[in-house]
Amino acid sequence: MERYKEIIVLAICAALVALSYVFVVRWDLTDDKHYSLSAASKSLLKQTDAPIEVTLLLDGDLNAGFRRLKKATEEMIEELDVYADIVRVTGNGLQVTGDSLGLNPIVIHEREQNGKTAQTTVYPYAIMEYKGRKAVVTLLKNTRGLSGEENLNASIEQLEFAFMEALHLLQQTETPRIAILEGHGEPDEAHTYDLMAALSKYFQIDRGALTGEGINSHVLDGYKAIIIASPQTAFSDAERFVIDQYIMRGGAVLWALNGVRFSEQVLQSEGFTPIIALDLGLTEMLFKYGIRVNPALVQDVQCLPIPVNVSNDPQQPNLQPMPWTYAPLLLTSQGSPITKSMGQVMSTFVSPIDAVGGEDGIEKRVLLATSTASRVTGTPGEVDLSDMNPDMSTFVYQYVPVAVSLEGCFASAYAHRMMPEGVETDEPIRKSGVKTRQVVIGSGSVLLNETQKGQVLPMGYDRYSGMQFSNRDFVTNAVLWLTDSEGLISLREKSVALRLLNDKRAHDERTKVQLISTISPVAILALIGGIVWIVRKRKYEK
Repeated sequence: MERYKEIIVLAICAALVALSYVFVVRWDLTDDKHYSLSAASKSLLKQTDAPIEVTLLLDGDLNAGFRRLKKATEEMIEELDVYADIVRVTGNGLQVTGDSLGLNPIVIHEREQNGKTAQTTVYPYAIMEYKGRKAVVTLLKNTRGLSGEENLNASIEQLEFAFMEALHLLQQTETPRIAILEGHGEPDEAHTYDLMAALSKYFQIDRGALTGEGINSHVLDGYKAIIIASPQTAFSDAERFVIDQYIMRGGAVLWALNGVRFSEQVLQSEGFTPIIALDLGLTEMLFKYGIRVNPALVQDVQCLPIPVNVSNDPQQPNLQPMPWTYAPLLLTSQGSPITKSMGQVMSTFVSPIDAVGGEDGIEKRVLLATSTASRVTGTPGEVDLSDMNPDMSTFVYQYVPVAVSLEGCFASAYAHRMMPEGVETDEPIRKSGVKTRQVVIGSGSVLLNETQKGQVLPMGYDRYSGMQFSNRDFVTNAVLWLTDSEGLISLREKSVALRLLNDKRAHDERTKVQLISTISPVAILALIGGIVWIVRKRKYEK
């Protein structure tokens, strides 16, 4: 009888082992679900019908932080392999940089215990290849203002999004289209060049105006999103109607609107410029959607410097950097996938934004805001370059919203109005829409780039201080969020707790920890062995 029991137990174990090769069951017991992929990632991986080759270039003599990033990347690749055929390829970063991918290494300077400085070159990239197409996965997110540990932790948080974004691009058989609307005094292509360069990785970009004798109400239907960047003249009733009905059919819009009219040319030549409300004809329409761009400007103590001549001799100018409160460095929200783990965003002449209609069912999230020391200048008014030392006691506002995302089913601004003249359509007005998304920014400057001696500068680059801000990432993420039907952008919300060691305590208690780590495993094994010996001795003595 005992023999049969042993055979049954062995048979059950063999069956369980066989089933484990067929059915894979995984439990993620970590509190931050570090080893779990989202439903969107699993769906994307299951759509693959060919092997995915992954070449990890992060290798060599790495410090502790980069070893952690490499380990997390390898664990992510193993997790991807559960749902798709992942082929790991050994790569050498020095060889890859010679090809068309053009990857740049990161040089790390570290101080060793003997006081000497060590220099290490690393390639924080992975290459994904699927059906003959390649995509680069950037593993390291280097955000200005964050410490090295915080940047590495943010990089680990974004690993799933980085790999899924690359795979999504590799799987695309048709490039989606977006449109930048023109015809209202918007900046020229030279000042939106970097905007188009950033988005061209993901989209085909068209530019054009809605003006004409007859506008087809479906003219925008082929676009996943439209961008309205810093218009200066009012939209006609027919244009507003076409945009409104595009939104009702599920279209997404990125609005970058100035709330006031000003002249930078007059400011530079005369030293001051009047500011008045800028009427674009969009106030009522946006109010219906649950948002209002106020005809005012925010000033912030946390701002960019500009060069100011402090010399009394016109023949010998003395340019000194002075804080320009009308160029606030905007804070980013950690509660949105658009701006999570993102640094400051550069801007100039920004208008505050109010959310209205709290019971309209629209989910609103603040994306960008001022600091804890701000003030609002209303219109009509004046901006004066001589006002470089404003009264700090007047900066009493905190976290003034200047960019907001909206998601939900919007009500049409034309629900109870006649169809405007100049619109060609054969269907009635849609009074309510399907679920879609919008982003409203209170300044066109966030999307624009400067030029210097005919050369285009990147978005968010301040040529006076030489600092690069997060404008490019912000705008790219905003458009990806607007067009994200697969839910991939939500992966940017993934959080991994940053658990840092107490360096002082680790140094002071190093000997104690070493003794405990060395002796305790041996002591536990000896204790278990002793208990087993005593139990067996008592059992067989009987």
